Amino acid sequence: MLPSASTSFVLEAGCDEAGRGCLAGPVCAAAVILPDGYTHPLINDSKKLTERQRELLRPVIERDAVAWAVAWASNEEIDSINILNASILAMHRALDALGVTPGQIVVDGNRFKPYRDIPYQTVVKGDGKLGNIAAASILAKTHRDELMRSLAVQYPQYNWDVNKGYPTKDHRAAIAEHGLSPLHRVTFRSK
Repeated sequence: MLPSASTSFVLEAGCDEAGRGCLAGPVCAAAVILPDGYTHPLINDSKKLTERQRELLRPVIERDAVAWAVAWASNEEIDSINILNASILAMHRALDALGVTPGQIVVDGNRFKPYRDIPYQTVVKGDGKLGNIAAASILAKTHRDELMRSLAVQYPQYNWDVNKGYPTKDHRAAIAEHGLSPLHRVTFRSK
């Protein structure tokens, strides 16, 4: 299990996003506050886990967290304000939805914008270093994957149930054949 960043307990929200590199769909962000001293042997960076492990961990995190929330920025917002700003917007929305105010925030990566007057720290590869960021990465990924599977029913030609909107060879071939859907990010290169 990965530790939290704080040494004395304060409500610390870990934040991460999923779907940043996709050609279609929203970017999803999660904020998670874990209990003081919380450990779980499997919680790690969502990219280091199998889909099955992530799906098994999601209800555990949702049950055990002091607070958690997931939020979105749409493909239109991504096209309007760029993917970095949309990712941060989604994180701010997730923090808004927590239901409790954290005393500090840790964010995966190296970029963030102040949220209210709460101190924050960016942590490069934080999803592999801190438990609360890892938990946020798992929730963001599983919630976004679930959404993309449901959107695949509406747009089966793009195989989002498999590629989740990422720029795979089959996804690019589907765009070449069928054009862009209303959920594609028009500012992202599809070729």
